[in-house]
Amino acid sequence: MRINNSMRWRALAYGSLGANLLLAAGWLAAKNQWTKRYAAEAAEAAKAAQGSSSRTNVVVRRQFFSWREVESADYPTYIANLRDIGCPEQTIRDIIIADVNALYSRRRATELVTSEQQWWRSEPDPAVLQASAAKSRALEDERRGLLARLLGTNWESGDIVSLPRPSRPGMVLDGQVLGNLPPETKQAIQEVSLRSQDKLQAYLDDQQRQGKSPDPVEVAKLRQQTRLDLQKILTPTQLEEFLLRYSQNANDLRNDFGQLRFFSPTPDEFRAVFRATDSLDQQIALLADATDPNSVAQRKALEDQRENAMKIALGAKRYGQYQQLQDPLYRDAYAVAEQAGTPEAAQTIYEINLATQMEQEMVNANTNLTDEQRTIELKRIELEQLKANTLATGQELPPVPQAPVQAPQPRTHVIRPGDSLGVVGLIYGLPPWAIRDANPGIDFNRLKPGDSIYIPPSGLLPSSGP
Repeated sequence: MRINNSMRWRALAYGSLGANLLLAAGWLAAKNQWTKRYAAEAAEAAKAAQGSSSRTNVVVRRQFFSWREVESADYPTYIANLRDIGCPEQTIRDIIIADVNALYSRRRATELVTSEQQWWRSEPDPAVLQASAAKSRALEDERRGLLARLLGTNWESGDIVSLPRPSRPGMVLDGQVLGNLPPETKQAIQEVSLRSQDKLQAYLDDQQRQGKSPDPVEVAKLRQQTRLDLQKILTPTQLEEFLLRYSQNANDLRNDFGQLRFFSPTPDEFRAVFRATDSLDQQIALLADATDPNSVAQRKALEDQRENAMKIALGAKRYGQYQQLQDPLYRDAYAVAEQAGTPEAAQTIYEINLATQMEQEMVNANTNLTDEQRTIELKRIELEQLKANTLATGQELPPVPQAPVQAPQPRTHVIRPGDSLGVVGLIYGLPPWAIRDANPGIDFNRLKPGDSIYIPPSGLLPSSGP
């Protein structure tokens, strides 16, 4: 039975092949006949046209042309060619404006260094922002100047096709990687981005209507779908550049480094950490709300793996700094050291601050102290900490302020019965001549009880003494 079936299928195959050959031969024969007939009709039409050319003044206009014959790298020539083919002036203006705008859009995308391109920074570099704004103004002035030279100073009145004015802002796609993408690829990225935003917003709105909180796992799935869509239109290098700028994982990493204030990763460090942790972060996000023991253990294992991956990516020394900066007390110590211009003293200041904190806790826990004693003791500890930190940063201690010397208060003596100049001098420890010199307008021989005399300070005797 198996042999008969095999023979039957072989006979059918040979029959089908023969039929196909006959059909192909018939098609070739028909094609040849059609070609000969068309050539004959074309020859007769040419003869008729040639015979009638001497009897008519018909001008044959070319109904079709190629843009290659019109386009030119030189704008004035390009405009002249458009006018030669009868292009309306408004259309010429629209074409030139659109072409110039596209030219300067490409230049902005490839020549400007924007803050979006510095994806490793948690805060924009002020110098980059300033330079980017200056370059952008220069390009805009150049664009407007070129259009004024080509179309006249009133070119803006015909600016129907101008710079893109989307109702919803899209992603900034500039720089050496994303800036050089073809326009159709950039458009595809914008469409994926907007579609992703719409889906996420629709989900959030639906959860709000139901009175529910967004499920982080569902949000993570939506973001994963966006990545899959981008993978279809971008190379791995282009996709990584996009994710470094705009992915949630990269944004979280920037915030993490930014909270440390003083870590400031380099571009290579940020890229290395992102490559090491991105896939793990995606897996952790899909286990965000898991409560069963297996999922909890899996999430803990992934978090440990992520921490080890970060350590390898940064290296032992930089990872140690990253770990230290997680402690707010160390960040405060580093801030003091950096402000003093001695960041290397951060560890010493940190140890001083730790000791100070322990001493303050002991004082606060001491129940034998009164509130006033506790306040005095805490103030003493604070002053000692300030003194130690000042010495740690290599600075000199300020001089100890001295109590101001108070000027002696003026004194007067009211004469009592029996008081003489000698008696008054004995009372105040002054020689009689000092009291007499301090009271030049008084006749001491005529003093009577109730009169007042000035008593000079004992340490400042008049210069007229013996």
